[in-house]
Amino acid sequence: MKNDANVVARTADRGQGPGDQRPSAGTSGKRPGTSGALFGISGEERQGIWRAWLLGACLISCIAVVNVLTIRHDAPRLGTLPPAIWEGSSALVTLVIFALPAGVALWIMRTKPRWWLAAPVHLGAVFLYSVLHVSGFVALRELAYAALLHQDYDFGSLSSEFPYEFRKDILAYGLASIIYYLSLRQSAREASAASPPAAIANFDIRDGARLVRVPVSEILAVRSAGNYAEFLLADGRRPLMRSSLSGLETTMADYGFVRTHRSWLVNPARMTGLRPEGSGDYAVELGAIEAPLSRRFPKALAALRG
Repeated sequence: MKNDANVVARTADRGQGPGDQRPSAGTSGKRPGTSGALFGISGEERQGIWRAWLLGACLISCIAVVNVLTIRHDAPRLGTLPPAIWEGSSALVTLVIFALPAGVALWIMRTKPRWWLAAPVHLGAVFLYSVLHVSGFVALRELAYAALLHQDYDFGSLSSEFPYEFRKDILAYGLASIIYYLSLRQSAREASAASPPAAIANFDIRDGARLVRVPVSEILAVRSAGNYAEFLLADGRRPLMRSSLSGLETTMADYGFVRTHRSWLVNPARMTGLRPEGSGDYAVELGAIEAPLSRRFPKALAALRG
């Protein structure tokens, strides 16, 4: 008995297709997922993979049924069992090896490789996909033929039949890769949309019994004012805190502030411009306010330039 490709080719001209001041304040937090990671796969990634696999299973089942009915119509002498064995074995193996394009799609989503890195991975994966597909369904058909038809299954010449199957597997692998990639991307978007808004980091400016609590993002800069530190806020206020600038430097560094001058700490997130002043010095523009940037602080210049 020859394989299904040869039989159908002889009987029909058709093809098949399958915070605050404390350091703990801030905006960090865990990204929510469906559940914890399993085998290195997060909850939303598992959701995307399963959704794509179920869609693929539905498509494969529909294609298998249509192919069986088509073969029965084009070659009624074959009956129902042989076409059912051909299509069923191919579908079962495909459902298993769908893990291959899923793994490649997951790798692409995580690493975002350049095309010249992704291309050889896809080429190797599609070849392995086809080898597993063909060897798998041939083994199942041999078992089914022996058990149900009491005869041997003949796949035909490997040199001619494998290229035929490989062409179909390229399309199947490509379609599966697209489905998995789109499903994983959709799951990532859903997880991102479900994330709670980041907590606002606050800072307590204390002067004796007086306390002014402000969002860190509203602090443009801090400058030394004798025995005090003056906070320059976006709303124009200038509250004072009895502290040296050096005493605040470590705490404010936790919020991203950089020291640009012996008398200034600057919030890089509020910088609107950087202007050279000559001799290696710069002026840091913070909206309507300017802070000096001394050439003695090259690390601050590098941080502000990004």
